[in-house]
Amino acid sequence: MNEGIIEAGCDEAGRGCLAGDVYAAAVILPHDFRNEMLNDSKQLNESQRYRLREVIERESLAWALGIVTAKEIDRINILRASILAMHRAVEQLKIVPQHLLIDGNKFNPYPGIPHTIVIKGDATYMSIAAASVLAKTYRDDYMMQLAKEYPQYDWESNKGYPTAKHRAAIKEFGVTPHHRLSYNLLGNEPKQLELNFDFEN
Repeated sequence: MNEGIIEAGCDEAGRGCLAGDVYAAAVILPHDFRNEMLNDSKQLNESQRYRLREVIERESLAWALGIVTAKEIDRINILRASILAMHRAVEQLKIVPQHLLIDGNKFNPYPGIPHTIVIKGDATYMSIAAASVLAKTYRDDYMMQLAKEYPQYDWESNKGYPTAKHRAAIKEFGVTPHHRLSYNLLGNEPKQLELNFDFEN
């Protein structure tokens, strides 16, 4: 963290899912913020993430979400969609940050704000970890709502990720309006086809 400047951490959730929107969050924490539990949201259990969400929303200087739909993902690819979701989150912040900390290895510059890309940044910077928690929990909430409408896909458990049960349901019942049609939904294509969505430009 750079002392003396307003810095926002950004992260996304749902990139590897077969269904649902991709969510991103941007969080500006006070410079003196400390929380022993806060780490990469993937290392936390569900109860810890939701408890931390309350702390983050209460104690952060500003936070916001950005969402890109499954249809947009199909149109622009998942890498661009993940970056766009982060841009949309930054755009919604009530405080304009002077610098962005981005989890991952690729990012398109946000107009007027310099950034630093940090691989595994959610395990390094508190603000990125906080963004990871918000993106994950709000996306989980969204998938739980969709699961009520489409119970056969087990989204309440898999949150749209490619589990055997999810793929079996696609094979039996077909796709929903929330499935990413550009993905290898049944898992029966060569692996490199799924990796095509991780290219830049």
